Amino acid sequence: MERFFNTAGPNNIEDSYTLNPLARFDLDDIMTLIQQKRYFVLHAPRQTGKTSCMLALRDYLNAAGDYIAVYANVEGGQASRNDIQSVIKSMVDTLAFEVDSILNSSLAEDLCNTIQSVGRDSMLSIFLSKLSNMLPKPFVLILDEIDALVGDALVSVLRQIRSGYANRPKNFPQTIILCGVRDVRDYRIVLSNQDIVTGGSAFNIKAESLRLGNFTKEDIHELYMQHTNETGQKFDEACYPLVWDATEGQPWLVNALAREATWSMKENRDRSVVITPEIMYKAQENLIYRRDTHIDILIDKLNEPRVRRVIEPILANSDEADDSLVPNDDVLYVQDMGLIMVEKGKPRRIANGIYREIIPRELTWSTQNFLPQQPQWYQNADNSINMEKLLLDFQQFFRENSDAWIGKFDYAEAGPQLLLQCFLQRIVNGGGYIDREYGLGRKRTDLLIRKPLTEGYGGPVQRIVLELKIKRGALDTVINDGLRQTAEYMDRVGAVDEGHLIVFDRSKTKTWEERIWHKKYEYQGYQIMVWGM
Repeated sequence: MERFFNTAGPNNIEDSYTLNPLARFDLDDIMTLIQQKRYFVLHAPRQTGKTSCMLALRDYLNAAGDYIAVYANVEGGQASRNDIQSVIKSMVDTLAFEVDSILNSSLAEDLCNTIQSVGRDSMLSIFLSKLSNMLPKPFVLILDEIDALVGDALVSVLRQIRSGYANRPKNFPQTIILCGVRDVRDYRIVLSNQDIVTGGSAFNIKAESLRLGNFTKEDIHELYMQHTNETGQKFDEACYPLVWDATEGQPWLVNALAREATWSMKENRDRSVVITPEIMYKAQENLIYRRDTHIDILIDKLNEPRVRRVIEPILANSDEADDSLVPNDDVLYVQDMGLIMVEKGKPRRIANGIYREIIPRELTWSTQNFLPQQPQWYQNADNSINMEKLLLDFQQFFRENSDAWIGKFDYAEAGPQLLLQCFLQRIVNGGGYIDREYGLGRKRTDLLIRKPLTEGYGGPVQRIVLELKIKRGALDTVINDGLRQTAEYMDRVGAVDEGHLIVFDRSKTKTWEERIWHKKYEYQGYQIMVWGM
């Protein structure tokens, strides 16, 4: 039986295509931290491979023979929330089971039974202390999903670990690795009495904080080539830039795209079928539309106020200066979830192309359902899009509905851009694609609409550029800047025949008659239609 692209749970190399998990972080650095008896954090967004990497590290350490390494997932304590007794008891039971599985003995279970009368605020530390003393080698403990614990219980766990730190390695683990979505310094733990404790104050013995990165371009190629080598099914080389733009190496997305293209799309189970960019585009649409668990979790986070404070300025293309009041804690929180990319010297941006596509769609989901999805009315006889006809219709729709619909959006600052993108979504439903570029400091949203004119890969494709701007300042200045930006974008993406500049005027003092207009301009050889909304 052939292996598959894994999208659920840790990788098993016998079942799924797998990159070497120990190569995804600096093993020398981790070994040095362990040798120096350090406690440290490894964090990364969900479904990036943390568990696979930590299980591989456990097996590597045990095979080397210098340590006894144990991995334990403590997420089970989440259900008990602030019930410290239940959480600590669940955690000790889990640790005992994992230790005995490694040792093939009942040592930890027997120890667990002898400390049942110990109080909740010391049971974990006493168990770890006695266990470390009984083991024949230094103890390395890997605690996964630590940030699934909350409130008083999480503070108790962190403080009990901290209390035994000075007794390592003879009477406490030599190294403890905390794994989770966030760095422990970013925890804001609300206690049952509503006091707030930060993770840094509860666990001030952390030596390092390591972040597990995404796949590189080379990693993606290596992973996909495992499928080609084992099945004979090839990926067109043009797929790789597309996959990178869509995922930027996010491991779940990389695997999910390939699984969709090679397995879920049943016609491609014939391994003589070459996976083309067109197939990958369809796989991407399927993932977005189906809203798998990974995507559903991210979508749910968009409703959180601290997420909205970070994402809304990016969607609205706000000035970076306008974004300076966003709390840094919120930025770190959204970054740790993997929703945004923060690069030194560059404005914050949405982390990858699929998330850029998902977010505006999700924020306008109810509006999309309200709009009629009948793409035939704007299509020409040759299957191309009549964009002028479509935008004339949108102008009327915007005039009649914008105040009501934008007022319903949680992300109202980006409302006009979101409403137009919602309206254009019928293009995707009619067999086209929308590529979106937006972000802090850009002062515009760039949309590239691609509409294949024939069936199959490699045929003619209509390319239309839309540049979306909010009127800030004098209209002539906005139009001049917009014409230049539209022409540059048309040149960059090869859409030399059709470009549109849409200027949203949010002034409350102007009438709709003044705000709704359109006019054709020629700029550096490009014909660009400018639309006032």
